[in-house]
Amino acid sequence: MAQEAPRGPLAGLKVIEMAGLGPVPLAGLMLAEMGAEVLRVERLGSGADLLGQPKRYDLDRHGRKIVKLDLKRAEGVDLLVEMAKAADLLIEGFRPGVMERLGLGPEILQAANPGLIYGRMTGFGQDGPMSKRAGHDITYLAHSGVLHAIGEKGGRPIPPLNLAADYGGGTMFLIMGVLAALFERGRSGRGQVVDAAMIDGAAMLAAPFFGFLASGFWQDRRGSNLLDTGAPFYDTYETADGGHLAVGCLEPQFFAEFARLLPLDDTLAQRQYDVSLWGEMREAIAARLKEKTRDEWAEHFGATDACVAPVLSMSEAPAHPHNAARETFVEAGGFTRPAPAPRFSRSTTRVRGLEEAAPGEALARFGIDPGRCEELLSAGIVGKG
Repeated sequence: MAQEAPRGPLAGLKVIEMAGLGPVPLAGLMLAEMGAEVLRVERLGSGADLLGQPKRYDLDRHGRKIVKLDLKRAEGVDLLVEMAKAADLLIEGFRPGVMERLGLGPEILQAANPGLIYGRMTGFGQDGPMSKRAGHDITYLAHSGVLHAIGEKGGRPIPPLNLAADYGGGTMFLIMGVLAALFERGRSGRGQVVDAAMIDGAAMLAAPFFGFLASGFWQDRRGSNLLDTGAPFYDTYETADGGHLAVGCLEPQFFAEFARLLPLDDTLAQRQYDVSLWGEMREAIAARLKEKTRDEWAEHFGATDACVAPVLSMSEAPAHPHNAARETFVEAGGFTRPAPAPRFSRSTTRVRGLEEAAPGEALARFGIDPGRCEELLSAGIVGKG
């Protein structure tokens, strides 16, 4: 008997993604690469990419079929309502009220499909005094208290790219929310609305630190704590060639290994958590690490538990032996990108590239008779993605 081909863990799941930027498109890509069938709906007349990215590099459009709908016309709105009847999830990232003004709010779509899970991604949430305000990752980090904690002592707050609020507090919490709602639907048979706000997600990511602050373990001052460059054994250091090393030997056994291999003076090595010595310890570590290049130190510490790593650029990271062995990065579509994550023991994930599909084919997967597509194209209700 032939063995069934491995399938993604989300195979059979149908998702409508309302086109936008940032967290929602990354969620669409991740869901698609775990096996979901994702249909990206773009507004007719909109550009292929709001950032001007060539399609081949635009991962916001990979892994899904794409159709353009004229949502200013009742026929386009009605078509999307009909498509929602065949969907499990809809994800959107507009400001509160936009989908309602289009006639596509959750009340309407869930009336058509009571089992629909409606994932809403915003910066400030669906309610509250700032819910309709514009913002970006840096804005939500600032309001959540997280940005204040990131940076060196005496320096300014440093935004960690747009990873923490947009993609950590946004994408990941949206995915977690809609999949949790999907699990609950298995018991109740009913869909629900998921209100994923980046400010909420960013705050939740920092939950342990609020506990540290309440207990007195954490000081509400940048660069004064164990994990914010306050400790000399959890920081980055410049090397002889202008490169950098990341030192993260928090536990005593790892610090002891680091101190032995550096080497570090016994007085400092034996008093890791004596805060009064941290200034002297930092100077000693910095001076020693300036004596060799980044790669020389990486080789020196490489086979140890000293928790020292070369700070690799995004161009360098794919070639690192560990990343190469695990295929953490892959060549796809003519460029290097991260491989799908996480990994599963039985199910498979796969890289999804651009998927060219005729509008009729894409719509048919969401319950629309292919025979209607020519009429819709001719009437200007549907356009090619």
